[in-house]
Amino acid sequence: MKNYGYFRVAAAVPTVKVADTRYNTEEICRLTGEAFDKKVSLVAFPELSLTGYTCGDLFHQDFLISKAEEGIRHIAEQSRGKETTIVAGAPVRFNGKLYNCAVVIRNGSVKGIVPKTYIPASEARWFSSGADFLGGEPAEVKYAGQKCLMTAEQIFEIDGHKVAIEIGQDLWSPVSPSSYAALAGAQVIVNLSADNETASRDQLRKDLICNNSLKNNCAYVYCSCGFGESTQDLVYAGAAYVYENGSLLAENERYRTESSMIIADIDTALIDSQRQKNSCFKVYSPAGNGQIWNKYRKTELGSAAETDFEAELLREIEAHPFTKVEGLEQRCEDITAIQVNALVKRLSHIGCKTAIIGISGGLDSTLALLVTVLAFDRLGWSRERVIGVTMPGYGTTSRTKSNAEILMEKLGISSYEISIKAACNQHFADIGHDPEIHDATYENSQARERTQILMDLANKMGGIVIGTGDLSELALGWATYNGDHMSMYGVNGSIPKTLVQALVRWAAENKFDDVKDILLDIIDTPISPELLPADDNGQIQQVTEDLVGPYELHDFFLYNMIEYGHSPEKIYFLARKAFAGEYSDNVIKKWLKTFIRRFFNQQFKRSCLPDGPKAGPISLSPRGDWSMPSDAYSTIFLDSIE
Repeated sequence: MKNYGYFRVAAAVPTVKVADTRYNTEEICRLTGEAFDKKVSLVAFPELSLTGYTCGDLFHQDFLISKAEEGIRHIAEQSRGKETTIVAGAPVRFNGKLYNCAVVIRNGSVKGIVPKTYIPASEARWFSSGADFLGGEPAEVKYAGQKCLMTAEQIFEIDGHKVAIEIGQDLWSPVSPSSYAALAGAQVIVNLSADNETASRDQLRKDLICNNSLKNNCAYVYCSCGFGESTQDLVYAGAAYVYENGSLLAENERYRTESSMIIADIDTALIDSQRQKNSCFKVYSPAGNGQIWNKYRKTELGSAAETDFEAELLREIEAHPFTKVEGLEQRCEDITAIQVNALVKRLSHIGCKTAIIGISGGLDSTLALLVTVLAFDRLGWSRERVIGVTMPGYGTTSRTKSNAEILMEKLGISSYEISIKAACNQHFADIGHDPEIHDATYENSQARERTQILMDLANKMGGIVIGTGDLSELALGWATYNGDHMSMYGVNGSIPKTLVQALVRWAAENKFDDVKDILLDIIDTPISPELLPADDNGQIQQVTEDLVGPYELHDFFLYNMIEYGHSPEKIYFLARKAFAGEYSDNVIKKWLKTFIRRFFNQQFKRSCLPDGPKAGPISLSPRGDWSMPSDAYSTIFLDSIE
């Protein structure tokens, strides 16, 4: 079975009985069995889960420490023949000192022990710091009948997935051990914790874990103790989370009175892709004492569980990554502000007080117009110096023409109508083209004529042409070279089509209530370049998505290819999950092949883009985010989909 880079993990919160190692061991074994049945590759338990965290001075009892070791031995025996790695918390004695440790167990063996580095004052009465083992050779210890290494500087590798461990307070330290482990190659950080609850503590804890996973480009599996711990002074609610690159994948329900477990599928391939682009992972250890990964000992644990990710993937796949609902309002506000401020800077820098925009009544030109109007408002300039030009051609419909005219009038800009038909007819005659042949020449001549008009008007009026083309069109090359592909400043260049719709809707509801109805009708209008004649009823005949495929699919392909570096095969896998019930597998495959073919073939258009701001997570500007040869081959990419 293909894993596509996924790694199934679990954070288990067992009920405990303080100092009852027999009960705690059996509960850990029971939950481990559940994890194995669910094809989990790694399951983590809370800090000191063998004894309970709140044993107090009972930790000074040799009998309790010995019984915890006996419990680890029993868990190891129960794990024999299974492909689930277990990380359990236990007190471990070494050289007359007691350490708060994570014990890594796999297939009947103890594979390693990781001691807690940062010991809070509340624990210093019983435990020593794992810093004793840092900076030198790791200690070889015999524990639960097994020989293994004891040090915080360990990475455990499971079928290529690299795991490191920190404990409780380590996360809250100024520089947590997980940061060093991430630099040393660990993709997954496991934290066995015992964090008590106070008002608003949960959000603070989540923010810290989120930021840790984001800055370290890692997955973070956090598991804190829960019901059964002593409530003599504090309450433990069983908080558990799985984060990946700052995104929450799974979360436990706190204050449960029974044992619980959360499971998530981590994408370590995605983590590697993000790190490859992060220059911080290309430098030395920040401590300045050589390459930090040389200190870490790597232990191979064998294969991962045979998880069928095709049958079930335990993570949300966002079908619309550019317009996901959570935080969309704020993102629309931010993106609009970026576009407006970029244009304000450009206009004020060149001393140009006139902007020329071709207005078609479609989405892209509408967004560019709204941004331009807001920029002029910000500068305190009259909207009359915004010049909107409608250029009806052979395919212009009454709906789009009317919307364009009403929009310009209500926004208070200056407007011109210049038909391109006569100019195109003359051009066809000049080059000997039959206008009844509706081919690329027929279509592109219209786009270039419109661009020529706008450019020459800009020269005449001392202004600049504001580009309207969006990111999705650039990715597909769905633009006429030296036609609508060109402008003097492109405000939409990093905005994909699905987000253009969201931005226009947001503007209608928050900035332009007086033209809200027109904007909503523009959103509902089929997307079309209107280069072919309308049908007999005067309706749009040339619908873009019928020709190149649904933009929601193409934007999904684009995001996963550029942002995450996913292979075509993985993108196809994810698309089938995200759009199950909406598109058949064959339809997804067809349009994915179209996307890849066009993305490669049309790079030459992106190699000479006009200036424009990066407003979203992805830009295809050759000057920054995307550098690609125009003559690269797509062969192996296309073949992989088959």
